[in-house]
Amino acid sequence: MAGAEPAILARYGVSGQPRLTPARPDVAAEWLQGRVTAERFAPDVATRAVASSLPLRPRPDATAEMLTELLYGEAFAVYDETDGWAWGQAEADGYVGYVQAAALDRPGPKATHRVTAPASHLYPAPDFRAPPVSNLPMGARLTVTGDAEGAYLPAAGGYVPAQHVAPLSERITDFTATAERLLGAPYLWGGRTAAGIDCSGLVQVALDLAGVPVLRDSADQAATIGTNLGRGPEVANVRRGDLVFFPGHVGIMLDEARLLHANATVHMAAGIEPLVDVRRRIRRDEGGEITAIRRVDLSDED
Repeated sequence: MAGAEPAILARYGVSGQPRLTPARPDVAAEWLQGRVTAERFAPDVATRAVASSLPLRPRPDATAEMLTELLYGEAFAVYDETDGWAWGQAEADGYVGYVQAAALDRPGPKATHRVTAPASHLYPAPDFRAPPVSNLPMGARLTVTGDAEGAYLPAAGGYVPAQHVAPLSERITDFTATAERLLGAPYLWGGRTAAGIDCSGLVQVALDLAGVPVLRDSADQAATIGTNLGRGPEVANVRRGDLVFFPGHVGIMLDEARLLHANATVHMAAGIEPLVDVRRRIRRDEGGEITAIRRVDLSDED
């Protein structure tokens, strides 16, 4: 994405939102010149995350809220670095914020594979007894560098179990089944991994493995993913894979009655409950109702 707006923002026509615009009063991305006001405009420095997961925060403070997190191998464009913090924009979903610079590295060869297991490890040798170099969450990007050595594939930085990864070109079209593999993952605001995940993170990770890049926040997802079937109490005929949105929340239908969602209410985890119960509770506690039901047609994707 060097020197340009992330493709996902153009795809969904969401440019200009503050959380998706790398602009501060003192510095902004060079590609925003003429569109925003800043003291200087900086070219991006292409980097990638080399931590298992890397929190992205609204300010350079390790105690600040985690907005989202980068996964191992994901790209991040840096526009400013100060006191060990890098400020920039995630390629995957366009989110802007601060990450710890020590957990970034310059990009190597282009990624070829992603992790499809709920979690895996990168080993220094093709041997499960070797202490791992890094943990790898579902969705992590890797560059496979050669043919399998037994049950392992050589990758930049080490070896990964072959059965835990797939080429980036390969789609797991049943994204609901992918989400089911993360059942029980503890709820974590801003999380995107089996170690901790939130509602929109669950949707984003599951659709990523299906080859569908989506935005990070549930409100943006509700406005952009697939086809809107309706909203409110009149909604009917939902089916497996439909995305059900409430104010600030989203879940995936397992069938016509049950919703899979990462929640901080009943489960404090990714769990399953009847849609009617979710609607009743949200109406009672928050005065909210279904805002959209979106249906994803993977045949429409490139």
